[in-house]
Amino acid sequence: MPRLFRIARRAVAHPAGEFARYLRTETVGGMVLLVATAIALIWANSPVGGSYRALRDFTLGPQALHLNLTVAQWATDGLLAVFFFVAGLELKRELVIGELAGVRRAVLPVAAALGGMVVPAAIALVVSHGTPGAERAWAIPVATDIAFALGVLALAGTSLPATARVFLLGLAVVDDLGAIALIAGLFTDRVHLLAVLAAVVLCLLYWWLQRRRVTTPLLYVPIALLTWAAVHQAGIHATVAGVALGLLTRVRADPGETAAPLLRLEHRLQPWSAGLCVPLFALFAAGVPLGGAALHGVFGDAVSWGVILGLLVGKLVGIFGACVLAVTLTPAVRPAGLGWWDMLAVSMLGGVGFTISLLLAELSMGQHAEAVERVKAAVLLSSAVASLLGAALLVLRGRAHRAAQRA
Repeated sequence: MPRLFRIARRAVAHPAGEFARYLRTETVGGMVLLVATAIALIWANSPVGGSYRALRDFTLGPQALHLNLTVAQWATDGLLAVFFFVAGLELKRELVIGELAGVRRAVLPVAAALGGMVVPAAIALVVSHGTPGAERAWAIPVATDIAFALGVLALAGTSLPATARVFLLGLAVVDDLGAIALIAGLFTDRVHLLAVLAAVVLCLLYWWLQRRRVTTPLLYVPIALLTWAAVHQAGIHATVAGVALGLLTRVRADPGETAAPLLRLEHRLQPWSAGLCVPLFALFAAGVPLGGAALHGVFGDAVSWGVILGLLVGKLVGIFGACVLAVTLTPAVRPAGLGWWDMLAVSMLGGVGFTISLLLAELSMGQHAEAVERVKAAVLLSSAVASLLGAALLVLRGRAHRAAQRA
């Protein structure tokens, strides 16, 4: 039996072991993402930065199909669709058989995600009110980057209970779903109804084939590509196609079936998503100027300050505050082994926005090139500071846990 099916079958029988394997993969993805970001920043700010911008802005694709996009747009609209498909698979798995299955288990991460979206958005809106672009830029600090946040937790939080990883992943998955809803609703100006109808029909066909237990990729790959194209033509951000198909994938295996389609797809695509698609997006999204003049522009811009304060202050206050309220007012309980100081340290990692925050920066400020670069720089700076602060808090909490174990 192929190794893939053996792993997937063990995932059904031993979800905790599979969950740990997924986290390890995300940690590696976070490191690859960090390397891609460093390359982009060095390349864009080097004497050959012109070659970076020329490659990023190079257009390719069929003009007749309205798919003549720049390399950066292909990375944003195309490669990130794979990332969102994997996120949709992960969300479906967690809701049906994972850590978010059941109301009591889902309340805390869902409440934390909502708090971590509403408070940063409110802070960004207040701080940037009246500034051009503020009417959409408030959405930028709502997202948490799964790969980066889990990577920092894996490096600095080794002494914390494993439930810290479970909580952070659940929070980040729900957070991503909220960001996807914002992308679909806030950044869709004109909708082409025929293309929407085509996308809906293709999604229903995908769902029907899943229920009929059809497994051949000869059908699913063309359907996925056509769905992506239809959503793109409809005027909706094409990444929405990814999460829609992910949520329609069958998660439970039939009797005698080695593994459900969702688990097979997750095992096959997750390494490609974390190791190739997201890093390439970062390579073409993170190359912003970081010289003195550029940084001065960031700190003199109200929208950038809204992003910075939203990620660094809003995320911490929103996530931690929502956890306190949920535990106090609902049946939700803290993850086993985690104290409130541990929850505070994990909440700080919510300020690592990065991937989706960079995407939202492009979508919200896309008509103003200089504003896009300023806001992207604000996202990068905020994410770096949140990573360092979160790591420092995790190290302190790790020492406290080790001391408690020795006592």
